[in-house]
Amino acid sequence: MTNVDVLTYAGNLANLDGVVEEHGERYEFFKADIASADQMDALMTEHQFYAVINFAAESHVDRSINSPLNFIHTNVVGTSVLLDCARRHGVQRFIQISTDEVYGSLGPTGKFSEQSPLDPSSPYSASKAGADLLALASYKTYGQEVIVTRCSNNYGPFQFPEKLIPLMIIKALRNEPLPVYGDGMNVRDWIHVKDHCAAIVAALFEGKPGSLYNFGGDGEMVNVDVVKLILEKLGKPESLISFVIDRLGHDRRYAIDSSFAQRELTWKPRCDFKEGLDDTIQWYIDNQAWWQPLLERAGRY
Repeated sequence: MTNVDVLTYAGNLANLDGVVEEHGERYEFFKADIASADQMDALMTEHQFYAVINFAAESHVDRSINSPLNFIHTNVVGTSVLLDCARRHGVQRFIQISTDEVYGSLGPTGKFSEQSPLDPSSPYSASKAGADLLALASYKTYGQEVIVTRCSNNYGPFQFPEKLIPLMIIKALRNEPLPVYGDGMNVRDWIHVKDHCAAIVAALFEGKPGSLYNFGGDGEMVNVDVVKLILEKLGKPESLISFVIDRLGHDRRYAIDSSFAQRELTWKPRCDFKEGLDDTIQWYIDNQAWWQPLLERAGRY
């Protein structure tokens, strides 16, 4: 197993503590940019891989609004380079990890299915939609065993503090204002990272080439209610909530229908959102030495 990461601001080698000890020579870390054809070609020349799982992405919507070229570089060019190298080096399977944000915004009812049209609202989601289309085109054009997975919002341990749930936990722990966009009534569907990882493994070994699989956690909640729940669990007052100017192009609601994936794969979400949130809050309480240096390095919290 080879882990490739260019280690941007969100990369953190501390996340890998214990991995080498657990897996020994079966694991290696390779610092590289997936958008570098020379680096990816050298890696795939050295190794014979069964599969490439493309987790790599610039993923924070706010940053994509400010610097879209970074997202095009990693999410679009990087995916294209990986697809090309994987094809030339005989990699059997290619799993493209994507997002429900490529579908755009839902009204008050309904859910995204694999047949929902693409309607991205931000440079981030547009770059992911483009990458998905490149991956599916490689299946149709070259016959690569490509599978695209699209998930709802992840949460759990080791999540970078710019994301909603860890950001709110950390700010509440520090008794700082909790910034909530607009009226806070945007809706997201949450999936625990362990459920998402289990889904990806199922797609890798059981998925049909050329298929799309939506993965959701059946954890649909209004954003401000998530924030209030965090405050309640930490014993903090709701007066810490600070409503701020809404994000540009902010999608109102996401909800994932994962019934197709549950029928086709040996998978279903198992983690209840409120229980998973309890565990996540406790993890950030217990691991302040992990996240405190990240706040300084990111320079915006």
